[in-house]
Amino acid sequence: MAKDLKALLASLNTETIKGSTDKEITDVVCDSRKVGRGALYVAVRGALVDAHKFIPDVVAAGAAAVVCEQIPEQTSDDVTYIQVANGSEALGILASEWYDRPSEQLKLVGVTGTNGKTTVATLLYEMTRLLGYKAGLLSTVQNIVDQRVMEAKQTTPDHLTLNRLLREMVDCGCEYAFMEVSSHACVQRRIDGLKFSGTIFTNLTRDHLDFHKTVDNYIAAKKMFFDGLPKDAFALINADDKVGSVMVQNTAAKTYTYSLRTMADFRGKVIEERIDGTSVEINRQEVEVLFTGRFNVYNLLSVYGASVLLGFDPAEVLVKTSLLVPVSGRFQTFRSPLGYTAVVDYAHTPDALVNVLDTIRDVVGEGRVITVCGCGGNRDKGKRPIMAHEAVTRSHQLILTSDNPRDEEPEAILLDMESGLERGEMSRVLKIADRREAIRTACRLAQKGDVVLVAGKGHENYQEIKGVKYHFDDREVLQEIFTEEKE
Repeated sequence: MAKDLKALLASLNTETIKGSTDKEITDVVCDSRKVGRGALYVAVRGALVDAHKFIPDVVAAGAAAVVCEQIPEQTSDDVTYIQVANGSEALGILASEWYDRPSEQLKLVGVTGTNGKTTVATLLYEMTRLLGYKAGLLSTVQNIVDQRVMEAKQTTPDHLTLNRLLREMVDCGCEYAFMEVSSHACVQRRIDGLKFSGTIFTNLTRDHLDFHKTVDNYIAAKKMFFDGLPKDAFALINADDKVGSVMVQNTAAKTYTYSLRTMADFRGKVIEERIDGTSVEINRQEVEVLFTGRFNVYNLLSVYGASVLLGFDPAEVLVKTSLLVPVSGRFQTFRSPLGYTAVVDYAHTPDALVNVLDTIRDVVGEGRVITVCGCGGNRDKGKRPIMAHEAVTRSHQLILTSDNPRDEEPEAILLDMESGLERGEMSRVLKIADRREAIRTACRLAQKGDVVLVAGKGHENYQEIKGVKYHFDDREVLQEIFTEEKE
């Protein structure tokens, strides 16, 4: 595939162009190691590396053009240099142009918020397929083009991968695409150049402060997404989250709301909660769903609302809602042969952990709640004591353990968590750094009617320790324990 440089640059706000734009481009690349003859290289200033330093290398490798924020002092007569204000923004626009603007040929819906993104995006994909349409999904757990499943390496892919996947969706006949939009992706302008038909805001609580530094910065990052929406898009927000109204203060999109507590375009009500499902009312219509917890009712409300806003029949959407099943690693339940229930959930923020534990406490009856949780290394340390405090407050027994320690020592992370506990709570707390042994201990302590919550990793099938990923799956560990219990 080759494209005319002048045509590629047509949508780009350029400051200076040095050299001819009358040439063919063979590829658009942001990784200097992948540059071949005739390529257009886009230099992006990253948090760790400024790609401008690789410009001499890509010129030597045969690049035909370079997009950069600063034209180097030494240039080559054979290379065209295009100066822009923001390299990452330019990369998004060029990626879209290179793949022939695939987002404009799909009904693309983005989901953002601290918790619920994966569930909402995945259920929208499943809903659309149940309604008889082809769709694609870009999520933390997996990327799907129609029915072809691929591993996901990021919540939101990089600019080029994102547009390539959207192009593959268009080429195989998909009409809809649903994607998670992370705060990192907003700041790094990975979604620039995309046209969204709609967006969903789930909620906002403390997370990613290792990257954003302050909650205000985190909110501003999410808000960027809504600020850039076109007027023919919809913005569906959680009216029960105080940040929801902030998200849409400056949006051109038409705003809609969903709520469990106040008047809204899509109103929900919990009728009865069980460990294996919930009776809910959506816009005065009752439906049985295979999900547990008010946080999941919020997720389903947003899925229902977005489906209706995409033009699907409300009555048919309600019927299909009853057929949806929980996403892998999101309040996924397992029944022990000994009569207790284990729940695996991705909850890795204080708010998510509170939601899951409150849900379990509402449905556990006379049983006890035994919680296994940890915190990731090289991430926001401030949430560690908060997580431990919220967990012990809502559990009969708490086992602090390793999550993904990354480059930190597991024991140091556990000490950070322990600092959030009061002296009187320590009698109900165990520290077991070995996650497998921690889960085994929780199961040994559990009796008939109890619930064991294994929180923090959910769908993940690895542990990252000192730069190495080792296979580890909470769900597999539980199944091994249950097999032993049968013997």
